[in-house]
Amino acid sequence: MDPARSWVTALAVRGERIVAVGHDPAVGDLIGPSTRVIELHGRTVTPGFQDAHVHPVHGGLSMLRCDLHADAQSGPGLDIIDAYARSHPDETWIRGGGWYMAAFEGGTPRREDLDRVVPDRPAFLTNRDGHGAWVNSKALELAGITAETADPSDGRIERDPDGTPSGTLHEGAMALVERLMPDDTPAELEEALRLGQRHLHGFGITAWQDAIVEPQTEERAYVTLASRGELTGRVVGAMWWERSRGGEQIDEFVERRRTTSIGRYRATSVKLMMDGVLENFTGAMLEPYGDGKGGTTDNRGLLQIDPGGLSEWVPKLDSLGFQPHFHAIGDRAVRASLDAVETARRANGPSDTRPHIAHIQVIHPDDIPRFRQLDVAANAQPLWAAHDDQLDVLTIPFLGDRSDQQYPFRSLRGAGAVLAMGSDWSVSSPNPIWEMHIAVERKAPVEYAGDRPVFLPDERLDLIDALAAFTNGSAYVNHLDDETGTLEVGKLADLAVLDRDLFDRGAGPIMDARVVGTFVGGAPVFEDPSLEA
Repeated sequence: MDPARSWVTALAVRGERIVAVGHDPAVGDLIGPSTRVIELHGRTVTPGFQDAHVHPVHGGLSMLRCDLHADAQSGPGLDIIDAYARSHPDETWIRGGGWYMAAFEGGTPRREDLDRVVPDRPAFLTNRDGHGAWVNSKALELAGITAETADPSDGRIERDPDGTPSGTLHEGAMALVERLMPDDTPAELEEALRLGQRHLHGFGITAWQDAIVEPQTEERAYVTLASRGELTGRVVGAMWWERSRGGEQIDEFVERRRTTSIGRYRATSVKLMMDGVLENFTGAMLEPYGDGKGGTTDNRGLLQIDPGGLSEWVPKLDSLGFQPHFHAIGDRAVRASLDAVETARRANGPSDTRPHIAHIQVIHPDDIPRFRQLDVAANAQPLWAAHDDQLDVLTIPFLGDRSDQQYPFRSLRGAGAVLAMGSDWSVSSPNPIWEMHIAVERKAPVEYAGDRPVFLPDERLDLIDALAAFTNGSAYVNHLDDETGTLEVGKLADLAVLDRDLFDRGAGPIMDARVVGTFVGGAPVFEDPSLEA
């Protein structure tokens, strides 16, 4: 994955670093009596994959609780919730998540359905993108949420026609219930991170950027594991920007960066949640959403951070060496993010903070060149760029002509933007091979979404570009490109081993490939039994 896109047939590692890349005879001369030799028989080694936007602690917690991710796409998941509640009679709250919005009419589940399986305890289950929660009547009652409760400024309570809360809370409205739930214990958080880390390594991921890190939860777990030498991935923590506060929290970020960066963990990024998502109409749009029937509405979504404040805060973050990590789904949120970076560039001149905008679902065509002009990386989650019910039923009917502006990967690449990629797990699978498959094909396999057409085929990427985004593109975003992201002499031996030649299309679909080995600094962190078969 060097600039020349070189191919070699052998690689040697001593200690943590690559000491030779080339062809079998020359590299073979380095084999000594104690050298471990892995014969790959035509399989592929790439730089370790790097996920530029992921939530391993949250993903691990989902695995420990009522996890709906695996099966909920086929239905509401009530059987899973019922079984979990029955098998955990001592839990005071039923917590978990992963439900699929398209499994419910309008993307919004109801409290009565949840009441039937959890009538005796409050229940709080986030959807798979984390932007909404399904709650039962007990949770609404404990939180005092009634028809008279006003929507918070950064969220919305889904309601029946008479104003009664129906059981879905969007964005900031989730906090009305979350504040009542028991805190995660340090032991739970540490176990969640161990589970999440192990899961990522199984997909060849050697480094990542955790897209929400808060002091008493994710940060505590990372610092603990890093101080014990148990953090095997290389991690950048994106410290959460509290939307209810202002610039006074920047001094706190400075202190947290100083005191928590330890071992393989570095707190050098700040996460700015600019908007919500399109499916619940909280993604911030330049023009109003349609009504799904050919008409228009007056709703342009929620811009959750004031652009006026951003024009002050982003330049200050940049001047202090922090990387702005924006969540931006709608075109208005993308533009506000780019505008904030442009203000920082005018104030500070060029910098090496490497801002990136994650998700980039809808980008106005006028803003695509600005990514290159402002040195802003485009952080894509490609698994979403294919037809499925969530796109076809809950999104496209409300976007109209703007639907053709979704996930413009090839246009960004053509404009010279740096492409990085991530999964947003536990929102969707963290498997980079699946993500690369969709980036190249723009079509989900039939068994997942039926036989649907290719989604915007002109925006398909070449496989080499998708692989680059998951290796040196994300390494660039993580400020790890001097040490990782390519297989070159002197760099850290962070490697992913695949079970086939990824570029041999005769070997089957891209997504059928599997990772059989993952190495961080030359040490194995995942090995499939077939690695040396």
